[in-house]
Amino acid sequence: MKIGYARVSTADQSLDLQLDALTKAGCERIYTEKMSGAKDDRPELAKALDTLRPGDVFVIYKLDRLARSTKRLIEVAEQLKKLNVEFVSIKDNIDTSTPTGKMMFGMLAVLAEFERDIIRERTIAGLEAARARGRKGGRPPANKKKVQQALSLYDSRNYSISEIEEMTGISKATLYRALKARKETE
Repeated sequence: MKIGYARVSTADQSLDLQLDALTKAGCERIYTEKMSGAKDDRPELAKALDTLRPGDVFVIYKLDRLARSTKRLIEVAEQLKKLNVEFVSIKDNIDTSTPTGKMMFGMLAVLAEFERDIIRERTIAGLEAARARGRKGGRPPANKKKVQQALSLYDSRNYSISEIEEMTGISKATLYRALKARKETE
């Protein structure tokens, strides 16, 4: 079965061009959405992907209708591959049922991995530069007086954890870490 997906960013835009192309491509079912591509939580896209079964073909008009980032595009492609579903992008001339289409999609995967590696390298370099200047990453330590106050309130057994959080500004996780550390030192 051929399943189509069409999306426009605003309610003012028309889906007609995409719908005509998807119908011409032989889509038996078409899911439509009027929502920004920057949002990953698109209900109609989720429905379309949930509908797919092994041997189906997922058809879109153009890659940017499916995802704004290469990362998200690759995530969807990997999902389709796991489902044993072919992928067609009409305007981009990508059809994973052909050797050329598989190669093009493979190239996208390589580019996405390259992009992730570049981001990782930049992050590491930035952290090293910050450390060289005496700055450490991570969250600042919790206020020790507030933690002690939270422990005292906890020990009194008069307050719930959420009340202690509200009164001291110390998170539940910080309180539990302090309780664990205290237990280990005893």
